Amino acid sequence: MRPTAPVGGTLFALFCLASYLLSLSYGSTFLLSLLIDSRGGNEHDAGSVISMAMLSTFIAVIASGHLADALGAARSIACLGTLLVVACLGFALTPGFGQGLMLFGLTLGLGWGVFYTLGPIIVAMLVAPSHRAKYFAWLSGSMMTGIGSGPLLGRAASAMGLPLESAFYIAALASLVGVLMFWRLGSYLKQQPNLLGTGTVSKISWASTRRVLGSKAAFAIIMVGLGGCVFGGLSSFQTSYAASQGLDYSLFFLGFMGAAITSRLLIASVVVKRDAYWSACVLSGLMLVSILMFSFGVHDSFSYLLAAITLGVGYGLTYSVINGLAANEAPTASTPQALLLFSLSYFIGVFGFPLLAGKLIVEHGVPTLLASVLGIALLNWLITVLRLIWRRVSKHKILQVT
Repeated sequence: MRPTAPVGGTLFALFCLASYLLSLSYGSTFLLSLLIDSRGGNEHDAGSVISMAMLSTFIAVIASGHLADALGAARSIACLGTLLVVACLGFALTPGFGQGLMLFGLTLGLGWGVFYTLGPIIVAMLVAPSHRAKYFAWLSGSMMTGIGSGPLLGRAASAMGLPLESAFYIAALASLVGVLMFWRLGSYLKQQPNLLGTGTVSKISWASTRRVLGSKAAFAIIMVGLGGCVFGGLSSFQTSYAASQGLDYSLFFLGFMGAAITSRLLIASVVVKRDAYWSACVLSGLMLVSILMFSFGVHDSFSYLLAAITLGVGYGLTYSVINGLAANEAPTASTPQALLLFSLSYFIGVFGFPLLAGKLIVEHGVPTLLASVLGIALLNWLITVLRLIWRRVSKHKILQVT
């Protein structure tokens, strides 16, 4: 039986709090460039560590549906979430910047992949389709808050004279609390089978993959991958960009995360009521404008902060809109599989692109990185424009036939 009303506020608030705590672990990876630099490495080394997470994420996303069917989604997040704790501790305790850190990059990918994939699936099961986009926005806002808190922990540690590793220890502790909360949430959901309905299958197969990629949901899946490249490329090496401009990198995370969180929590509920195609076009266009600002318009702290805020609003709201499109444009009974592929595409971008980005910075400098990100953002926007044109042409053909 599918849910027909929004889920209880207290339950969802605890769900979002647990998601925030687990998200601190991923946010701490934006400090890896600084950490590795302090140990004698460079951006390419940092990109290699981050991109290792992409490999294990493939496994995590594909396996997450099977885990959810066997253990329940919340219990699966709790079990694999312990790997996030291990990864943060590993980053802090492992000396140097070689194979050891890459191993913990793989560990991070397993834990984060399962959590990031199954979180929205829980929402899709708990909430009626008409409410999904709003609840997706609240969930992603909570996760973005955690992601943004990670690098700010590093800035706070530096201000207090503490070693950078302190941020990773705090993220590990927060993730452990999040694991315990998801375990308790799993116990509650197990006692309330009517909340999740019966007969829901989350695991993915080749047949379900073909069904989803042959539907309109494929466009949202491609877009989130491109958006992940933009987000991963800029965030993972923002410390390098800020240094090249003589600015404080914490301004980027304050502006970007503040705008993304505020827009998702306060504005998204209004945006999702508008035409999704037009919203995606306008918001991805705003993201494109922000990359132009980073490339040509940042001259001082104010312009830097303004560019970060513009990116936060554009990226933050675009993600919420296309997340809803992926769920609602999926074929019948394939919503969990569409969300699995949505997460997989995101991870390819956010974890895979930093490997290229780090190499670009080392060999050609920050401007070349910005040029590549600009090209990706342009392609992302053009997809939305073509979708609008195609829809208009299709409607015109229908009217001619009738």
